[in-house]
Amino acid sequence: MYDDNPTLAGIKKEIDESRQGEAFYQDQQAGTGLDEGRLFYIESYGCQMNFSDSEIVASILAEAGYNPTRELEAASLILINTCSIREKAEETVRKRLRLFNQLKRQRPGTLVGVLGCMAERLKKKLLEEEKLVDLVIGPDAYRDLPALIQNAEDGEKGINVLLSREETYADISPLRLGSNGVTAFISIMRGCDNMCSFCVVPFTRGRERSRNAFSILAEAQSLYDNGYREVTLLGQNVDSYKWENPESGQAVTFAQLLVMVAQLDPNLRVRFSTSHPKDITDEVLFAMSQYENICNYIHLPVQSGNSRILELMNRTYSREWYMNKVRRIYEIIPDCAISSDIITGFCSETEAEHQDTLSMIEFANYSMSYMFFYSERPGTLAARKYPDDVPMKIKKRRLQEVIELQTQVSYQHNLADIGKTFQVLIEGDSKRSAEAFKGRNPQNKMIVFPKADGLKPGDYVWVKINEATSATLKGEIVEINGDG
Repeated sequence: MYDDNPTLAGIKKEIDESRQGEAFYQDQQAGTGLDEGRLFYIESYGCQMNFSDSEIVASILAEAGYNPTRELEAASLILINTCSIREKAEETVRKRLRLFNQLKRQRPGTLVGVLGCMAERLKKKLLEEEKLVDLVIGPDAYRDLPALIQNAEDGEKGINVLLSREETYADISPLRLGSNGVTAFISIMRGCDNMCSFCVVPFTRGRERSRNAFSILAEAQSLYDNGYREVTLLGQNVDSYKWENPESGQAVTFAQLLVMVAQLDPNLRVRFSTSHPKDITDEVLFAMSQYENICNYIHLPVQSGNSRILELMNRTYSREWYMNKVRRIYEIIPDCAISSDIITGFCSETEAEHQDTLSMIEFANYSMSYMFFYSERPGTLAARKYPDDVPMKIKKRRLQEVIELQTQVSYQHNLADIGKTFQVLIEGDSKRSAEAFKGRNPQNKMIVFPKADGLKPGDYVWVKINEATSATLKGEIVEINGDG
């Protein structure tokens, strides 16, 4: 329920309070005054690709004379980068838009825009029916933002949700928003050709296209030269990366790209996400085992542990095939950590099939998982073909069982690290204490440890693990090996 005539202070308070308890991400960096030119404020939701896209948007806006701000009330342009993967994500965005719309009424001239996947899917509703926004820009149209803003300022609706078969933003240097100065994302491809029956991504982000390998290497080198010590190569399905050099005609595979980035400097850590089980190759695994700076961590979404459900999901592999892939990973990289995505309560899922998912968590020994109950998305194959017939109560109960089991498995996974020593890249202060640092080991586990004189974010240290919870390792520095 929203007040029809709220005060500016009241709106600001409601916006601040609405962040509590939510997966809220604010991607702003410096810029809090009213005398710094035109200011924009941006929020991002959903996958890492959305956060990476927000940095591309920030760069485009900077070229057009805008500066980022953390202060919502200072911004003349308010943007929200959206996710359509689950219904709850869309509900959260709608709530934010209603609040922003109230703020806009108090401050005529303020523009509100929606970016990303939800923009493409709900363009007509957002612009015409609900009249919540002035701008709707799809993932492939960010270059048009300055022109669309001008249209909106002239009283027209700014909209471009056309998908592209070529756009990769390869020539744009992202503006690192909210950066810790140590870790950064590099988008290596866009779109997805996998037609998983539950997923909207192929419809909202278009077909796969891979970015120029040389532009990726140049971005990684620039980040390293500017003090960054870890890059994560991003794509909806990184293992299907394939770029053909127009001059030589030679193709660069993902495994080759991994090696090229790793060879830039041994002190530059390399991660990647996300892998599709059907596409990750032995060549990638051998590259990981050969180069110490390619982190021993793979995000390998299973979605379900049952073959029939996997077929309905159009995942193109069976339970047994996935298990063999996990065995192969551990065979080539014994100390690799594997994480997953899991959906409970997919169409027609039985109790026995749910048990298959639980047993898969134990078999794969996931270090962690992203876990959700099934949320039907309009326009997907599943929405068209399969009844969403598992009651919500059962979906949520199964999800809780998955969460409880994964928590136990994660805890045992971390307990096994007690007494071991890991190289850790310092990312910054611990959230709970300014007297401690936090950083991750190659297996992507967060480690907290007391500070030592002379150390700073971006330094590598060796940390011995003394304690463990299901989410965090705690230890002490046993060796310092300096700036990366």
